[in-house]
Amino acid sequence: MNERAEDSSWSVLRRDGVSVVVAHPERGLPLVLHWGQDLGDLSPAELQGLDAATSRQTAPGTLDAAWRPSVLPQESDGWAGRPGLLVVSDGIPVHPRWTATHVERDAAELSVTARDTGLGLTLRTHLEIGAGGLVLLWHELTNDGAAGADVHWLEATLPVPRSADHLTQFSGRWSREKVPVTTAMPAGSTARQTRRGRSGHDAPWVTVASAGTPSNRTGEVWATHLGWSADVTHRIDHLTEHATLLGAGELVRPGEIRLAPGETYRTPVAYFAWSATGLDGVADRFHTWLRARPQHLTSPRPLVLNTWEAVYFDHSPAKLERLARRAAAVGVERFVLDDGWFHSRRDDTTGLGDWVVDHDVWPDGLDPLAGLVHELGMQFGLWFEPEMVNLDSDLARAHPEWILSNPAAVPSPDGLSFRTQYVLDLANAAAWEHLRSQISTLVTQLGIDFIKWDHNRDLTEPVHVGADGLAQPGTHVQTRAAYALIARLKADHPGLEIESCSSGGARTDLGILEVTDRVWASDSNDPLERQDIQRWTALVLPPELVGAHVGPSPAHSSGRVTDLTFRVATALQGHAGFEWDLLTCTDDELVAVAAYAALYKELRSLVHTGTVVHADTVDPALRVTGFVAPDRTAGVWTLAAVASPQDALTERVRLDGLDPTRRYSVRVRDEVGSAKWLSGITPGWLGKEPTDISGAVLTGVGLQLPTLWPMQALIIHVTATTPPA
Repeated sequence: MNERAEDSSWSVLRRDGVSVVVAHPERGLPLVLHWGQDLGDLSPAELQGLDAATSRQTAPGTLDAAWRPSVLPQESDGWAGRPGLLVVSDGIPVHPRWTATHVERDAAELSVTARDTGLGLTLRTHLEIGAGGLVLLWHELTNDGAAGADVHWLEATLPVPRSADHLTQFSGRWSREKVPVTTAMPAGSTARQTRRGRSGHDAPWVTVASAGTPSNRTGEVWATHLGWSADVTHRIDHLTEHATLLGAGELVRPGEIRLAPGETYRTPVAYFAWSATGLDGVADRFHTWLRARPQHLTSPRPLVLNTWEAVYFDHSPAKLERLARRAAAVGVERFVLDDGWFHSRRDDTTGLGDWVVDHDVWPDGLDPLAGLVHELGMQFGLWFEPEMVNLDSDLARAHPEWILSNPAAVPSPDGLSFRTQYVLDLANAAAWEHLRSQISTLVTQLGIDFIKWDHNRDLTEPVHVGADGLAQPGTHVQTRAAYALIARLKADHPGLEIESCSSGGARTDLGILEVTDRVWASDSNDPLERQDIQRWTALVLPPELVGAHVGPSPAHSSGRVTDLTFRVATALQGHAGFEWDLLTCTDDELVAVAAYAALYKELRSLVHTGTVVHADTVDPALRVTGFVAPDRTAGVWTLAAVASPQDALTERVRLDGLDPTRRYSVRVRDEVGSAKWLSGITPGWLGKEPTDISGAVLTGVGLQLPTLWPMQALIIHVTATTPPA
């Protein structure tokens, strides 16, 4: 439905338990009066009441401050926080006075076009409530004037109430991604930024405002995530005279977005989730929206073996063929050959950019291995790092101009560079086509089913030289070109799946997941670290999108020794696989590995379609993660101790999400081995046979846990034995 802006004073968007109420004033941009709980189908009188109930002041007010922030807050409205837009023309910031000229709306979507004819700028804002109640917001800015315009930033914001008095942000490092940091709500305008040219291991990830310290299952929470795989800004404006604003946008380098007359800049999508049921409610909105996408894969996620920790760079065709046979024998469904297969690649200092098989190592090429993998009934995957190049490569020697960097830094003056590699400029059309051709040829020749797409360094001093010969910042065009390359390969090769890996979890956002099919959460397969990495990755991503592998013990990233039972329970929480030389396994380990493969295949449909729940526990040593079937007929939980429990008698844990009117069979799945706990404390439900317990008890009273030893885990499987009441 199309309407002139003046035809209606309000827009009410509603979907899946969420409302966004927007006022359309006579002058300026729309104002968001409410984002949160569904308020129902409001009448004009009720809307006027909402306006009066939430108004800061009545005209003519005397305070030199915004009555309410608009969808793009700015100084011209009296807004004293971080402006939503900063545009410079001829070196001078401009201050638009917007007039809304066109509105398109339906039940859950709103698009508003506004113009400043004097400055020659057109703004289009799109706001929608997607599946699950997730709110999507983005802007487009068009330069309709005669002169150029430099966009310094253009960000999306929504208001949150003053009751949001705590802020949770994320940091981290390699092999320990997504570490939450919760503080009292800071005063003033605060911006959290990353400038790595990729998201980074310490990326903001999600910014969460909450009423009190956020919990898993209770309390109001407001969260935002930006679907962009490079430099970002997350922002919170908590000012004494204004509504609090939460938002995010692309971090734009000076001179990076220059709009010539007629050109348009579209922001990445900012995603906003409100929940009245804690952090799990936020996750459920993201998961529901992601699972509703047309490209979301619904076929069973195959059990993977990736060869990196099995052979590293020591490629032997005979050994890898034996490993493939062993993998197939224990139930692996996808065999992925990692780094080391291409020209001159004996370590990480050479060969990147030369995506041709090294015939010194593979005299018959990769065809025999790929053929064997397919004959054994498995999919064949191959590792690439397309966005990178070593100076010691045929590509760099032939085309040094294809490197995305400050020329003074190539080679690095001190002889060092991050991982001895540089970034290949994908915004260079010739470089982009070279990559597409080499990768596409191998996909066709080998019948590649899956690509592990790695990205192992930051973009430092990313200088791109355009077709006009002029240098400019290159992060934005590099990121868009990478998206386009991945999308083209998938379009040219239907059925090809691609994983986003970036030194582990340094690029796991919803921007890269528009074109990829899963992410690698971390280079750490240490289950102790993975318990928390995966928990916080799950704040946005459902388990079927998150690679989670069983590695050997000790873990290669930490040296920590852990039981196989703990490792497999942790890997069960995602898209499972192995990062392990199975040829070194004992007979007993092979039996356990095969048992785990069978268990994963049995439970994956439940894990990968279920609602994810996390119990709120008192003991900081406990991690309780569950997956409940949409119809509540079944659930599976992993109960893990990451440290020694603080009490000899541990707490009871509720199995949230089940139907209290039904009865359930409860059993421990110990096919891979039994967890260890304090002797003499074995709760009654932990017998050899399943125990029948009512849903009311499981959700209202909970299960008494045994006192698990550190780094031990139980897998609990619950199935309904009675129909719903």
